[in-house]
Amino acid sequence: MIFSGYEQMGKRPFKTVLFHGLVRDSQGRKMSKSLGNGIDPLEIIREYGADALRLTLITGNAPGNDMRFYYDRVKANRNFANKVWNASRFIMMNMPEDEEAGTEIPAAMNAEDKWILSRYNTVVREVTENMEKFELGIAVQKVYDFIWDEFCDWYIEMVKPRLYQSDDQAGKDAALWTLQTVLIGALKLLHPYMPFITEEIFTTIQSKEESIMVSDWPVFREDYSFPHEEKGIGIIKDAVRAVRNLRAERNVAPSRKAKVYVVSDSDAVLDTFREDEIFFKTLAFASGMELLKDRTQVPDGSVSAVLPDETLYLPLADLLDVAAEIARLEKEEKRLAGELTRSEKMLKNEKFLAKAPQSKIDAEKEKQKQYEVQMEGVRAELAQLKALA
Repeated sequence: MIFSGYEQMGKRPFKTVLFHGLVRDSQGRKMSKSLGNGIDPLEIIREYGADALRLTLITGNAPGNDMRFYYDRVKANRNFANKVWNASRFIMMNMPEDEEAGTEIPAAMNAEDKWILSRYNTVVREVTENMEKFELGIAVQKVYDFIWDEFCDWYIEMVKPRLYQSDDQAGKDAALWTLQTVLIGALKLLHPYMPFITEEIFTTIQSKEESIMVSDWPVFREDYSFPHEEKGIGIIKDAVRAVRNLRAERNVAPSRKAKVYVVSDSDAVLDTFREDEIFFKTLAFASGMELLKDRTQVPDGSVSAVLPDETLYLPLADLLDVAAEIARLEKEEKRLAGELTRSEKMLKNEKFLAKAPQSKIDAEKEKQKQYEVQMEGVRAELAQLKALA
């Protein structure tokens, strides 16, 4: 190819060569006819789509290193394609007919709009740098994480109250502008890895450019950079995660709302919660929110989550049916007491100690320790709930 290029065109045909490794089976073996462990790409494409296969072969693949092929990864990337498709449908369903995002940043943008626009802007810069260094696996992972986690799981959920419940038309328009602008940019970043679905969505959601294949690559813009909002929404995201973890630990249904007390000595942190109250309450399943400088007004019997800049408290009475939880814990206490009695008798039984293998004796001792730890936790929680009741 080099000699032919010089002979036919008078110049070298390329100046950079990227070597990729072998695609091996899930056990790390080279694919071969004798082992019968090869795959037919056309079969994979028929079942999962060409985009899912293409993304699988690039994600997590470092230049020069072999990679293992797993069907589960293809399925996961097919699910990602569905996620992108559904997010696009949501945006198009909420966009007024024949209306497309302009180039000017709306004046009525909220903190979450500026946050996602700034995060997108950062991803554009980082992904472009990665691609220029041929770090394709790193680049596409950043695009994947941004679209799935930040854009779909956070931003879209943040703006739903504004789209469905708010009477502020300027705020709705700003949210729709942000949704469309960020989606179109994200599709361009994703296009080299998933060309078919991105082309289909791109040509449907806008009409200014004929094809995503010949559209301009996104570039970093100073006017899309909002570091203050990035930090603020980061605080809210961490708080929402902490509240959800507290609820999950106690198996609290999303339908059961609980008041959240936010305690911080930082006025800036409290202002962040005040500004973003609507979507914090929505995402944290909160019935209300109280901002405090100290915990003197926090109800007794509250569970807490300590974060770097604030502490969150949730009253147990809001989270649980206290009487029912006491009954459940008393039943668990009785069960553990029975197990401890059984274990204690077994470990005092001379015949068992003489005949049983040492491994079984050690296993029983370990069980006894676990029962004791569980009993301690149950009794502590019982005492707290009974004091609350």
